[in-house]
Amino acid sequence: MAFLLSGFYFFYFAIVGIYVIFLPKVLAMVGYSGVEIGIIFAIAPLVRFLVPFAFIKGFKLSKESFQFALVLIVATSLSFYFTLHNFYELILTNIIFGIGLSLLLPYVEVMALSFIAKERYGRVRLFGSLGFIIVALVLVKFLSSANIAIFYLIFVSGMSALFGYFLARYDVPETQEIEESSELKLFSHWSLWVGLTLMQVGFGPFYNFFTLYETDHGITLDMTIYLWSFGVIMEIIMLYFQGRLLQKNVLFILQITTSITVLRWFLLFLFPQNLAISFLSQSLHALSFALFHSAAIVYLFSLYKKRKLAQQFFLGITYGLGGFLGAVYSGYVYQYFGEYLFLSAALITLAAFFFIRLEARKTSVF
Repeated sequence: MAFLLSGFYFFYFAIVGIYVIFLPKVLAMVGYSGVEIGIIFAIAPLVRFLVPFAFIKGFKLSKESFQFALVLIVATSLSFYFTLHNFYELILTNIIFGIGLSLLLPYVEVMALSFIAKERYGRVRLFGSLGFIIVALVLVKFLSSANIAIFYLIFVSGMSALFGYFLARYDVPETQEIEESSELKLFSHWSLWVGLTLMQVGFGPFYNFFTLYETDHGITLDMTIYLWSFGVIMEIIMLYFQGRLLQKNVLFILQITTSITVLRWFLLFLFPQNLAISFLSQSLHALSFALFHSAAIVYLFSLYKKRKLAQQFFLGITYGLGGFLGAVYSGYVYQYFGEYLFLSAALITLAAFFFIRLEARKTSVF
């Protein structure tokens, strides 16, 4: 089981690495504007936000829907090759791609937390970070044309589908009693959900425009990839050693990691051309992504009985709606007020901290 989980995480986050690091650069290479890039990259997270509501209406996050999603990501990876130069066709491809991605990770996250102890979760999940960093280091050496990135995307999507197919054979469905007797009460923890979502809105400039932002300020593409890679190395270290931290108060961890993320974005705003500061900022990825993400899914896993649906909404609302808003707003800020891109991220993340703090105060957790 650990081998299949590790393999799936490796290739799934290799997909994410290509999508996040290289596709913005690829779209810029073929002539898309900053606003168009922002809109294109807003589609997949918007779909990811909408999909969970279908599950409330009766759809189930089951082995069959998971396997259907595996087929979708392979098919749409192929479709990127044919739709790359047409704005509206590319949007349609992104919609279908977003549906596929929105079904995969919630399913696997619940399987991981159900079959392995939460203290061991990070050591399995770190293979996703390895996939992200390895594809970045390899692809940067061969990115001579837009199609090269698409070919890599097709390959890692196929491998992700292969591991996912065998992983699904171990699925144990949630009991009918849990499905019928429990409700997913989002509004009773509204401040938590707002805080988690704003955290991802604040990541919009980073996920969609960090590569362009750094190269615009005189840092080479190769060095920018090294910055991405360094951040992921810090993430891997945190995932390996975070087990004991996740036995502590995870709401407090969410507050600490959010406040540190405010500092991270503010540093990028103040010193956009300072390579040492950029590396320092990337070192904080261990906290602002790795530890924050793990603490969030562990907290929700313990908070709700409908665990698959809770993870579905976590990725749908935070990475989906938050990612959509982050992509759209950062596209406009990058194009018209580029020097304030990461100042806006810092301010939004500061708001996220206050909402998570409010949740902690309601539960008497400081």
